[in-house]
Amino acid sequence: MLPETRTLPVPEGLEGERVDAALARMLGFSRTRAAELAAAGKVRLDGIEVGKSERVTGGAWLEVEMPAPPAPVRMVAEPVEGMEIVHDDDDLVVVAKPVGVAAHPSPGWTGPTVIGGLAAAGFRVATSGAAERQGIVHRLDVGTSGLMVVAKSELAYSRLKQQFRDRTVDKRYHALVQGHPDPLSGTIDAPIGRHPQHDYKWAVTAAGKPAVTHYDLVEAFRAASLLDIRLETGRTHQIRVHMAAHRHPCVGDLTYGADPTLARRLRLTRQWLHAVRLGFEHPADGRWAEFESGYPDDLRHALDTVRAESA
Repeated sequence: MLPETRTLPVPEGLEGERVDAALARMLGFSRTRAAELAAAGKVRLDGIEVGKSERVTGGAWLEVEMPAPPAPVRMVAEPVEGMEIVHDDDDLVVVAKPVGVAAHPSPGWTGPTVIGGLAAAGFRVATSGAAERQGIVHRLDVGTSGLMVVAKSELAYSRLKQQFRDRTVDKRYHALVQGHPDPLSGTIDAPIGRHPQHDYKWAVTAAGKPAVTHYDLVEAFRAASLLDIRLETGRTHQIRVHMAAHRHPCVGDLTYGADPTLARRLRLTRQWLHAVRLGFEHPADGRWAEFESGYPDDLRHALDTVRAESA
């Protein structure tokens, strides 16, 4: 598809604003995205190309060359190495997702997906949901391993989605974090939204959505703590953002301020975070179903190392 050019007058109320700020407010972009368009020569003011830091004039005509929309996301059925089927019945399938695997296809992602892996293994999932994520009722980050449930029947999809909305699902994670949280057990209740400077990150911000994380100490080491974490909400990067805001980032999580020297010593190339347990009412009969997943090799090695160093 060809790029689209949007032309619109600058409101008088934005007189004197920077181009990137005005563009973000007028078109609903992030300011970072608006700055990228200006830097690429895609923004004109009264026919003259302008940079991100120039100032707009009320009543002037702003032209923006919008990039062509991305091609539709397609699901590719391909085997996923290391993905374990933990449970399978007529209504749902529970998998242990390896690191480096996305829950479903998305723009820009060319790696393996849970949905693609299930399709390659002959599983049919619910058709509810957007085309690229049919059957998906919750997600894990690409860099987080552990348990996910995928709906196979339409009934399971609607009932599981409702349980996640109602926060009745028991989602438990283990996280190895730097240092020792004070208190050793507690609750972090802080809203999470887009990071104000970096689109790829999230942050605790007053304008964010409510997010609640409960944590309990499992084991303390010299330089780190193993925590059992229960989520009330399911915000993107929630555990990583909350622990970093608490000044105890997940070990290996360089995106959110973890010590790179410690990560190298433990041979970690991702955050130490694993979805160890998942419990919910089975959508077919309402009985409680609970599943567990052991640590993958990279997390086990890192944990054994910090434990040995603390002996």
